[in-house]
Amino acid sequence: MTIIRIAAALIEDSAGRLLLVRKAGTRFFMQAGGKIEPGETPAAALVRELEEEIGLSVAEGALRPVGRFSAAAANEPGHHVDATVFHLRIDHDPVPAAEIAEAIWVDVDSVEAMPIAPLLREHILPRYRQGLA
Repeated sequence: MTIIRIAAALIEDSAGRLLLVRKAGTRFFMQAGGKIEPGETPAAALVRELEEEIGLSVAEGALRPVGRFSAAAANEPGHHVDATVFHLRIDHDPVPAAEIAEAIWVDVDSVEAMPIAPLLREHILPRYRQGLA
């Protein structure tokens, strides 16, 4: 099994909605974020990915650590993600760029009915609902 190291953001707005993205050519929604490059910290990778994917400029200090989780990769069969997840509360009008086809704000109660990544379903939503994010 191949492990992909990623950094992901649980982004929440002032209304308690979550920001989810969907990559081009895929059906699963997930957190914004991406692969950690060699020599990069998870926080630095996330700052870079948020700017590239949704046009969000944020300082590393604004990111609150949530935890590190492992799950099946949503769009790469036979792969697992090793994800360092951060929480960020911000009101931002996302501008999908790079490989992102769609970026949407969703009410947390409607997320379960959507096609979502295993990382979100198995780890991030349960932590969020426990108030640990």
